[in-house]
Amino acid sequence: MNSYSKLCCLFVAFLLISCGGRGSDEKQKEESEYPKVGSWLVIDPELKAIVNTEARAEVIATGFDWSEGPLWLESENKLIFSDVPTNTIFQWKEGEGTSVYLKPSGYTGEVPRGGEMGSNGLTLNREGQLVLCQHGNRQVAVMLAGLDEPKPDFLPLASGFKHMKFDSPNDAVFNSKGELFFTDPPYGLEQQTNDPKKEIRIQGVYMVGIDGEVRLATDDLTRPNGIAFLPDESTLIVANSDLQRPIWYVLDRMSDGSFAQPRVFYDASDEYDGSVPG
Repeated sequence: MNSYSKLCCLFVAFLLISCGGRGSDEKQKEESEYPKVGSWLVIDPELKAIVNTEARAEVIATGFDWSEGPLWLESENKLIFSDVPTNTIFQWKEGEGTSVYLKPSGYTGEVPRGGEMGSNGLTLNREGQLVLCQHGNRQVAVMLAGLDEPKPDFLPLASGFKHMKFDSPNDAVFNSKGELFFTDPPYGLEQQTNDPKKEIRIQGVYMVGIDGEVRLATDDLTRPNGIAFLPDESTLIVANSDLQRPIWYVLDRMSDGSFAQPRVFYDASDEYDGSVPG
């Protein structure tokens, strides 16, 4: 995913924060000081029933190499997000601005390496622990330290499939059962699909069952990236960040727990004009 798309992801998160809980004139005045950018592209008019499409995104922080994975920590009243190339998670809090939350975030090895080595997607498990997609360590891991005292102490939840290392887990989501679903494009490898360290020939969408076993949901996407469930949790939407196929796909889960062949949810080719979604 390129820097434009990453900024779009952060702008959406910042907008949700800045539009939530406005109750006083002082609060509105304070928030209005942030620069406003962008506008809504309303594809389905029903969107207006759940969001204010007249609102604009507010830029609350800048100066990062490549920002990703925004996550609001309700218990800490702060936003955290990955800056992938710098191997750092930053935090932003109202009235305090931005500072380092966790470093290193995605690569803890001692051998220097290039490429996109930091954390990418961030989420919380059912226990409220931070779960990170780690490009550099090529795994999805849980941070064992508390959210209030973050430390680079990680326990892998998934580091490979059939005895082969993942490329660079990118984004992840849990369902209410505690099953973990994540995407594995090649972006964290220095030479991506041509990297000699690449072990798995596919770009997969995977799940980790509550038994800890890693299963392949699909290998039909060329660049699986952003991932989310529809409310009933029987359907996954996965963004394919491929310039040739910038399509959002749907994966329907079958009664036996497997997934049907991906079907097109939305073809974003016209909207992106050369940039990459997800």
